[in-house]
Amino acid sequence: MSHDHRDNSLINRRRLVQGMAAAPLLAGLPMWARAQQFPTAKVNTTKLAVTDTEVTVGQLHSSTGTMAISETGSIQAEQLAIDQINAMGGVLGRKIKVIKEDGASDWPTFAEKSKKLLVNDRVAAVFGCWTSASRKAVLPIFEKENGMLYYPTFYEGLEQSKNVIYTGQEATQQILYGLDWASKEKKAKTFFLVGSDYIWPRTSMKIGRKHIEGHLPAGSKVVGEEYYPLGSTSFNSLINKIKVAKPDCIFIAVVGGSNVAFYKQLKAAGVTAKTQFLLTISVTEDEVLGIGGENMNGFYASMKYFQSLDNANNKAFVSAFKAKYGKDAVIGDVTQAAYLGPWLWKATVEKAGSFDVDKIAAASAGIELKTAPEGYVKLHENHHLWSKARIGQAQANGQFKVVAESSALIEPNPFPKGYQ
Repeated sequence: MSHDHRDNSLINRRRLVQGMAAAPLLAGLPMWARAQQFPTAKVNTTKLAVTDTEVTVGQLHSSTGTMAISETGSIQAEQLAIDQINAMGGVLGRKIKVIKEDGASDWPTFAEKSKKLLVNDRVAAVFGCWTSASRKAVLPIFEKENGMLYYPTFYEGLEQSKNVIYTGQEATQQILYGLDWASKEKKAKTFFLVGSDYIWPRTSMKIGRKHIEGHLPAGSKVVGEEYYPLGSTSFNSLINKIKVAKPDCIFIAVVGGSNVAFYKQLKAAGVTAKTQFLLTISVTEDEVLGIGGENMNGFYASMKYFQSLDNANNKAFVSAFKAKYGKDAVIGDVTQAAYLGPWLWKATVEKAGSFDVDKIAAASAGIELKTAPEGYVKLHENHHLWSKARIGQAQANGQFKVVAESSALIEPNPFPKGYQ
């Protein structure tokens, strides 16, 4: 090592130590001292699982069943965020402990497990759910037991709750943006709508149809609309209908494992991006891993986040994620939104100076994350995030190339006028 190099590293180390000393006293305190500043009796007045050294949270996702292909990334991202927060000294001087439950792609199971987490385990927050069906199943329980759910998936909107923080995008930030782009940039006028058969795809397509028929240029219309049960693997009759209808755009919200069969069968039937424009609001890098990049190549997705985003926050996130889960791990839109959950919760708890759910709900508006991998985000008083919208084109290597991005953050509007 040269003298210069050694001197520089000593200077840098000295600067770091001085910087830490100059940092607010609070941040530099050891965890126990920090926790003493926030006595348990003061920060936990509702009998949550909070001790002088620990705070317990729940994770509730499908690690088995048809939705596991989509939800595994959320489980991993939330755990990564929690590990990073613990390494930094936890929340109000307390380490985060996690109780993991498996919703098993079954909505009654989600309801039952959410009740266990809130009533038996008294968790301070839950990071969980993916499908709207699972969220709707647990919502009454969170509202009755006054729990706090951080929900990471893009969804249909038309919901707002004191007991939920929505870290994914609602319809105006994804569906309307995507359809406007398809109309303007791809000159699409005829649309064939396809979805899995449950609340999110059906409501999304209802919103999509209203937008196509009422807000896109004259002559824009829906030429087909089909739904398939979760877990379906046979799409040949659908593909024949699409071939007959010859839509300018296949607009699609198929979720979970069904995607693998759908895209493979599309390609086998000769329907590829060379001749057919397809825009999905449900396939992220996580699903492409199962589908195969060669079967998605050239198709488009409307999302707020892609792993390929070129910014410093995202590079640090991708590298930490791969260090923990392997170099071949991929990160999709919902995985990134799930990663935001624990960070937003930590920031809100610290702003409120309390783990109490009512205080967290009240303190949520205006919480901002400058370190979000997607870029800067901020929580709206309606408990949704201001986010940018983006369009990515799938590449053969399983990644997406960002081809469009909203010029500014889009204000979340879960109840858009005229779309209910």
